[in-house]
Amino acid sequence: MSATVTFQKTIPVRHEVDVFVAGGGPSGIAAALVAAREGRSVFLAESHTCLGGMGTAGLVPGFCQFGDGVNFLAAGIGSEVDRLLTAEKGEIITGTARSIPAEPMKRVYDRMMMEAGVDFTFHTNVVDVVCRDGVLDMAICSAKSGFFAVKAKMFIDGTGEGDLAVFAGAKFEKGDEDGTTMPGTLCSVWADVDYDKYLEAKPDRRALLYQAFEDGVFTVNDPHHPGMWRLGRHLAGGNIGHAFGVDASDERSLTHFLIEGRQRMPEFERFYREYMPGFEKLVLVQTGSLLGIRENRRIIGDYVLNVDDFIARAVFPDEIGRYCYPVDIHPSQPSAEKYAAFEKEFREQLRYSTGESYGIPYRILTPVGFSNLLVGGRCVSCDRKIQGSIRVIPGCYITGQAAGMAAAIAIENNTDTRGFPVSELQKRLLKIGAFLPNYKD
Repeated sequence: MSATVTFQKTIPVRHEVDVFVAGGGPSGIAAALVAAREGRSVFLAESHTCLGGMGTAGLVPGFCQFGDGVNFLAAGIGSEVDRLLTAEKGEIITGTARSIPAEPMKRVYDRMMMEAGVDFTFHTNVVDVVCRDGVLDMAICSAKSGFFAVKAKMFIDGTGEGDLAVFAGAKFEKGDEDGTTMPGTLCSVWADVDYDKYLEAKPDRRALLYQAFEDGVFTVNDPHHPGMWRLGRHLAGGNIGHAFGVDASDERSLTHFLIEGRQRMPEFERFYREYMPGFEKLVLVQTGSLLGIRENRRIIGDYVLNVDDFIARAVFPDEIGRYCYPVDIHPSQPSAEKYAAFEKEFREQLRYSTGESYGIPYRILTPVGFSNLLVGGRCVSCDRKIQGSIRVIPGCYITGQAAGMAAAIAIENNTDTRGFPVSELQKRLLKIGAFLPNYKD
C-alpha cells in the first residue's frame, strides 16, 4: 500500500481576474485573446516555455486544413494567425504554405497576447482548483516562485488533456472502450534535405518503407508513417514514429515515450539517408520538448458531438463554428491490418468532399454540472470518432475563441455559462470573423 500524507500550505492569491485560462495551446490562446479583446481581465497559466503547445514546443510540422476548399472555417483567430504567420516566416517555399516553423510561430503568439493585454506566465502549472457545488472559485498554480492561487469569475480549460476540468471533478471519457488511446509522436526537425532531388525522383515511399522493414532498419515496423513536411528550402519537419500505448495523463508514461522516441531517431535517420532520394545528407536538428499527443480525456458536456453528426453534416441551432477535417484515428498497434482499416476509414469512409462540413454546438464546451467552467480544444465533449477530426489546431482555434467569447458575455451579463441567449454569442463571434453560415438573425 502506498503511503499518504496530508499537506497544508497558506498561499497568496496572486491574481484576481475575470477569466482564468489553463494552457497556452491553440485553444487557450484563442480563448484568452477573445476574452481580453472584449474587455475582460485574463490570466493564462502555461506549464511550458512558450505558447502554442504542439505546434511550437511539440514541433508538429504543419497545420491540418483551415477550410473546406470553399470556405475558411477556422475564421476569426485562425485566419488572423494564418495571416500573421505567413508574413512572419517570410519567403514561402513551394509546399510550405501550411507549414509551422516553430520559432516564427512563437513570436506571433507572444505578440498577439501582449498586444491584447493578456497576463500570462510560463513555467506555471495548474495543480488543483477550489470548487464547490459546480462553481469554481480559484485555480491553484505551482510556479518557479512557489504555489499561488488565481481567483476568477470564469475558468477555461485549454490544457488539451482536460486537467483543469478533471481537478474540479468533471466527468470524462478516455480512448476506446478499453481506455486505449491513439499513439503519440515525438516530432522532429531535420536539415540538409535536397528537396529538388526528392521531387524529381518521385520515390515510392510506401515500397521503400516496407523494404526497410525487410532489411531490419526499425525496431518497430510501423506501416503508418506520416512522413516529412517541408519547412524551408532544405529543412524538414518529421511527423514520424508512433508512441504506442502512451498515456498523456501519466507522467511516467510520458517520460518513457519521450526517452524511447529520442532513442529511435537514428533509425529514421538511417531510413531516410539510405532509402529516400534527396535525404542522403540528412541531419537531425532537434526533437520536440513536448511529446505530440493526439488523444486523452474528453470532458462530458451538455451535448456529446458524435460520428453520426459528422456523417449527417449536422447543423445545430447553437452552432459556434463548422469544421471538416476527416476522422483521423491512428491505429493503436503497428499492424498492416489495422493500418489498412485506418486508410479505408480516413481516405474513403469518413472524409468530406469540397464544401462540406459539420456544425460545432456550443453545448460541447459546457461541462455537465458546472456553471462557470468551459472547455476548448482537444478535450471538448465528443465521441472518439469525431475527436479524431476536431482535435487538430484549426479546430482548436474554433472552439477556443467561442469559449473566450462565452466567458466574456457571461461576465458582462452577471450570469453563468448557460444564462445568456446563444444568439448573442453567435452575433459576437460573427463580429470577430467566425464562420457561421447557418445563423439567422
